[in-house]
Amino acid sequence: MKKKITLKHIARELDVSISTVSKALKNSPEIGKETKERVQAFAKKYNFRPNNIAISLKNRRTKNIAVIIPNIVHYFFTTTIRGMEKYANKLGYNLIICLSNESYDKEVANMEMLANGSIDGFIISLASETQLKHNFEHLTKIKEEGLPIVMFDRVANEVECDKVVIDDEKGAYLAVKKFIDGGCKNIAFITTKVYLSVSKDRMRGYRKALEDHGISYQENLVLELPSMKIDEQLIGNFLKEQKIDAVLSVNEIFAIHSMGLVQEKGVSIPKDISFIGFTDGILSRYANPGLTSVAQYGEKMGETAAKILIEKIESTIEEETYKTYVLKPKLIERSSTFK
Repeated sequence: MKKKITLKHIARELDVSISTVSKALKNSPEIGKETKERVQAFAKKYNFRPNNIAISLKNRRTKNIAVIIPNIVHYFFTTTIRGMEKYANKLGYNLIICLSNESYDKEVANMEMLANGSIDGFIISLASETQLKHNFEHLTKIKEEGLPIVMFDRVANEVECDKVVIDDEKGAYLAVKKFIDGGCKNIAFITTKVYLSVSKDRMRGYRKALEDHGISYQENLVLELPSMKIDEQLIGNFLKEQKIDAVLSVNEIFAIHSMGLVQEKGVSIPKDISFIGFTDGILSRYANPGLTSVAQYGEKMGETAAKILIEKIESTIEEETYKTYVLKPKLIERSSTFK
């Protein structure tokens, strides 16, 4: 199958900028006759047909930004959208929010639907199925057609674009150290399969903290759930069968559900078992006891993602440079752990 030609390919082959190719194909008077003829001849030779957004000029922005998130169950994504909207609205941009519902196909469909001139760029946190499939072709295609992308939270290092994340490894490390400082030795980790970028990084922090404090990693103390959905039977059996005095959870929902299960058995928190979860959302604050949490600063992450994308949209610089912005985590202590 013949490889699809994009604006980026033409620019690279003719040693000009993507903007120059875009304007030449639009017959813009800003571009010299010779350059215009070279670009148009190349496009004709390879039967190149640019879409609307690929040849749109900077002064024809839609002022719309597409945000694709994997779910709305987790409070974290609500806070990221709040941060994006506050920043974007101040600059006259609107958000179009879509859910992938953890589906690769839906993520692809959302991007294809919107990449037709409806929006100026994408902010996206990858669906779990996208990371499982390890297929990022749709993202690369959109980027090559001239639309900027900013990833946040769940990212793919294989895609060259700006990214905003929290130091998940450090966050897990801080949580495990808190348990160890409180005298815990049998520290469990309830997580998801490590194909999720955040789960992989948090697993690394969990293991490193154990190692640095002379505690052996025990595979039986790690429960990897197949998805972000609560599996009551798996979690219940795990907590019943293992000798555990502390639980780190990849999110607050798993942590609070686990707290409820042990409390039903008459187990005291944190006297008998301590809990820490990621997110620090409303559930963490109002749980009984309150859940010690790794704060992810969702609003700050969303604001940063929107700021980076809008700067890219409005930039006149042709050179493509990308950066990963890493936010520092913080442990918010509550009653589910010893002070």
